[in-house]
Amino acid sequence: MLAEHSGETVKKVTTELLTLARSLGEPSVVWTGPGAEGAKDRLAEFGAAKVYVADSADYDDYLVAPKAELLGQLVADKAPAAVLVPATAEGREVAGRLAVKTSSGVLTDVVGVSGELVGEQSIFGGAITVQSRVTAGTPIIAVRPNAVSPSAAAGAAVLEPVSIAVTDAAKTARVTGRVAQERGERPELTEASIVVSGGRGLGAGENFALIEQLADSLGAAVGASRAATDAGWYPHQFQVGQTGKTVSPQLYMAIGISGAIQHRAGMQTSKTIMVVNKDPEAPIFELADFGVVGDLFKVVPQLIEEIGKRQAG
Repeated sequence: MLAEHSGETVKKVTTELLTLARSLGEPSVVWTGPGAEGAKDRLAEFGAAKVYVADSADYDDYLVAPKAELLGQLVADKAPAAVLVPATAEGREVAGRLAVKTSSGVLTDVVGVSGELVGEQSIFGGAITVQSRVTAGTPIIAVRPNAVSPSAAAGAAVLEPVSIAVTDAAKTARVTGRVAQERGERPELTEASIVVSGGRGLGAGENFALIEQLADSLGAAVGASRAATDAGWYPHQFQVGQTGKTVSPQLYMAIGISGAIQHRAGMQTSKTIMVVNKDPEAPIFELADFGVVGDLFKVVPQLIEEIGKRQAG
């Protein structure tokens, strides 16, 4: 399986892949770039048996293609039962390139895998669940983030250096610069245990301050519906939905969101869902564990006030 990380920091999706991989066999991790030594304990915590470390600068200096070449060589040398990658923007491209290199079938946006390597996929915005199996080559399986609840199980995480000669063809798209994204004190959207999302019902971008205030009172991340991001009310990187990010927090609060199938596909696996909407017929209520029919501009300030009282008490 391919690890997703930021320096030495192991991303949550990597712990999810390790949890899933343990149910299929003995998991080995492929780590590209620096930081493996510092991440070893975290990988061991979630059951990694071996960590193939490719720390060449090529994996940071060029886009995607070197990782696909590395995985292709490891598939040829190690003959794994399957290759798991995160179904992120980069992971899906790696999966496609690897499938071509290895003449293998690929499954994308998988939400579960059985011991027989049958993948479960949620399609049509979550309306239909299908089971798929790769019939040629080594199964390449791109797993949707937040589809698996990570659980710890000790592993050895033995580091093993690997290197390949990256071809010139893989070096055609070079990274020419990086800009660090400014991050506040809120948790990352896909890794947060509480997410507060706002939608069309807010009426204007400036009203997202109310969503941010509620999120900050709970130590939560902020999300938004596609309607809100398309209107320019909130940045697109915070969009929750089929064409945005998939979240599965302990608590998801949908404020002023009608619940179109596109949005529901990105949050319906949340453990507890709370809804505030003035329309009692809004589809989002079908998913709600707790629902309030009312004006969000009256309900949310009262909610923030009550949270503040309980925290003070």
